[in-house]
Amino acid sequence: MERSKEWFAAHISKTMSLQVWQVFNTISLMDGGATIPFLARYRKEMTGGMDEVVLASVRDNYEGLQELEKRRSFIISSLTELEVLTPELEKEVVNAATLTELEDIYLPYKPKRRTRATIARERDLEPLAVLLMKQLPVDLELKAEEFINLEKSVLTVEDALSGARDIIAEWISEDKTARERMRHVFTREAAISSKPVKGKELEGMLYQNYYDVRENLLKSPSHRILAMFRGEEEGFLKLSIDPEENTPIEVLNRVFIKAANPAAQQVELAIKDSYKRLLKPSIENEMRQIVKEKADLEAIRVFTINLRQLLLAPPLGQKMVLAIDPGFRTGCKVVCLDRQGNLLHNETIYPHPPQNEVGPAVSKIKNLVAAYGIEAIAIGNGTAGRETENFIRRIPFDRPVVSIMVNESGASVYSASSVAREEFPEYDVTVRGAVSIGRRLMDPLAELVKIDPKSIGVGQYQHDVNQSALNRSLEDTVVNCVNLVGVELNTASKQLLSFVSGLGPSLAEKIVQHRKKNGAFRSREELLGVSRFGDKAFEQAAGFLRIRDAENPLDSSAVHPESYHIVNKMAGALNCSVRELVGNKDIRAKIKPEQFITDRAGLPTIVDILQELSKPGLDPREKFDLFEFDRNINSIEDLKPGMILNGIVTNITAFGAFVDIGVHQDGLVHVSQLANRFVKDPNEVIKLTQAVKVKVMEVDVARKRISLSIKEAQNQN
Repeated sequence: MERSKEWFAAHISKTMSLQVWQVFNTISLMDGGATIPFLARYRKEMTGGMDEVVLASVRDNYEGLQELEKRRSFIISSLTELEVLTPELEKEVVNAATLTELEDIYLPYKPKRRTRATIARERDLEPLAVLLMKQLPVDLELKAEEFINLEKSVLTVEDALSGARDIIAEWISEDKTARERMRHVFTREAAISSKPVKGKELEGMLYQNYYDVRENLLKSPSHRILAMFRGEEEGFLKLSIDPEENTPIEVLNRVFIKAANPAAQQVELAIKDSYKRLLKPSIENEMRQIVKEKADLEAIRVFTINLRQLLLAPPLGQKMVLAIDPGFRTGCKVVCLDRQGNLLHNETIYPHPPQNEVGPAVSKIKNLVAAYGIEAIAIGNGTAGRETENFIRRIPFDRPVVSIMVNESGASVYSASSVAREEFPEYDVTVRGAVSIGRRLMDPLAELVKIDPKSIGVGQYQHDVNQSALNRSLEDTVVNCVNLVGVELNTASKQLLSFVSGLGPSLAEKIVQHRKKNGAFRSREELLGVSRFGDKAFEQAAGFLRIRDAENPLDSSAVHPESYHIVNKMAGALNCSVRELVGNKDIRAKIKPEQFITDRAGLPTIVDILQELSKPGLDPREKFDLFEFDRNINSIEDLKPGMILNGIVTNITAFGAFVDIGVHQDGLVHVSQLANRFVKDPNEVIKLTQAVKVKVMEVDVARKRISLSIKEAQNQN
């Protein structure tokens, strides 16, 4: 049985409260190779204006339903091979709406390992089990004696009854109604209990907050669920998930007990055994998966929000930059970069202990600033970062030079990566790390795409969540950010190009090779001359690639080449050139959008074109603002409760935000200290890389813990 695309569209539209035509068009375009950024930007008429988040949800729902249909087809084939597929059973399978419902139907027929019930059937005890389930008023002992069989190891009446109960226990555990009732009980009443593993109490002190805890499973916050699961995985916690002890048995008794006699008593015993040995572990495992998936989704949501904010952090722009990877004993690695981020010079200075070569270091920095026309100095915020910042700020330059602390999380990962080795094969990791710090200041997005997002240092429990779901979400985020900003075709690295809609690593490499061989691209149309760059790739990618100072001004804008004829028509109607149309708002004000609507380009597209003409190629990221830590605070020992300090938000979690205040140890602003109101989601009131004022509440030097408050800092001001 094969579902039509119309069926998928109808199902998804109902689930997501969308119009069927929106979903049908979207999944049809996706099947044809359209990317999410392309659909969100250039096919608004066909998708009904869905944004990247909704489009990704449609895609995920579509793929999920396709997987469900694959499983449905497999089960029908399996039941057919087993010769148990009746018209009624097939109807049940076809109408099953969820994977759980589908698996419940399949469970009694599913090939399984040898069980206690299997052994009992081999001993010919199934007729006795059938008799017991009828719960008739019979002489039970007399009936059970009929099943004693020495050859099959049924030696006593109790052997016979025990085997029959094993069969009944399996029936109950595979009963669709019983499983649904148990899920309902667990969903309504289940609690998660956490205890320390005996003998590991001291070793597992990191999880002390989860010793002897019992709390409502579905109300437990995602970060607590993930922490408890991690503690269990590491062998320090023992977890269990269950409702009140007697409730499940009472529910099952109401389903299966039909009389009050010896046969019914045997069924009661089978119910208890079935719940403890079969149903509880099975449903507990389902509940684990449900809460784990829920916690994963929340952690991934927080991670992707953080990543998006980090990738879209304000760029300093194309400046001559001197970047420093600070260090004490090994010195500070210094590099000079041109406006495109190319390495011009590198060397090492030793302004800190144990060498204390301050004079020579000052002289070298002054000479480099003068020789290369340095406009900004980027300083990594790791070891010796604040000391290096203070050293730089004391140097009197003969030209305006700003010095900026840069979050270097992930720079070491980049410097040891194959990408860095390919870029700088002749330099060691310290030089590569310094280059990454400098480039990150100039354009965070272009540099951070070279680093695995999980190594950038944002998010929570990223190594504990479903890695496939995490990677999919992070890749979506990177792709959406890259295409939102747009990419300079003639200067972008192949890593950055690979995230452009419709490209990927292979075509990105082809573009770079073509650029090296033939020089800079002069128009978007020249992309069609790149090896293996076909019409489909051009359609998906061209609008997101920019060519600065191109002959056609539209080539440096987000106007798609498929719409150039519309702009030309606008210019013709106003008797001006395209360049005049782009540069003159008075001329643009005369345009009436309704006059340029076509069969393929509706009002949303015309409005987008006009907005882009007013700011062609404008970077959507915020303007870069200078930031400075308190010069008198350099280490955690300098902190005192009550201080009001400048800080930069470095990470946001479900329970609060971490803030760098320049002491090599981020402080935590608990969610309750973010604002003068209840905050459910920290992202409502704060964002990554935001400059904030914080008040120091508590300092634990020994444990390197700093408690901060944004709320109290605001109140004090």
